[in-house]
Amino acid sequence: MSLILLNRVARTDAADLIAANRASRSHHLPWVDLFSDQAGFDQWFSRCLTGPNVGLVARERTSGAVAGVVNLNEIVGGVFQSAYLGYYGMAAFSGKGLMTDALRAAIGVAFGELGLHRLEANIQPGNHASIALVRRLGFRNEGFSPRYLRIGGEWRDHERWALLADDTREAGA
Repeated sequence: MSLILLNRVARTDAADLIAANRASRSHHLPWVDLFSDQAGFDQWFSRCLTGPNVGLVARERTSGAVAGVVNLNEIVGGVFQSAYLGYYGMAAFSGKGLMTDALRAAIGVAFGELGLHRLEANIQPGNHASIALVRRLGFRNEGFSPRYLRIGGEWRDHERWALLADDTREAGA
């Protein structure tokens, strides 16, 4: 049984997400800038409400506490059938396997419900925990993108990791 419940973000998640992000802010530096107020939540939520983005909230099954966030961004259909995968776990649950479960469930949403063919995760080379997570789930390293994303006011290099729907079927996932 999964350790988490994964659901699309709702307005009612705002207070829990803001509090969890504030508590985990230093845990994520310099990898990601987290929203820490209502305006930041509203901006993220509005991108998930309309447009090509799906925001998912992972909660620990037993306590209901926010364990992490998974984003399926820039979803493109047609001949591409792809999305970018973004995610972060909360410091209180670090190393407990909850984000592995959350990403596994999100992959199910992407390849099942959304019918996508490809997920791509772009990860800073020094973020060893995140790289280990995608590797554990079968993602393959496809390359290196110098100065790929602007995070914390700096352009940062990223490794490009991808998973295809075919890969999960071959692995029996």
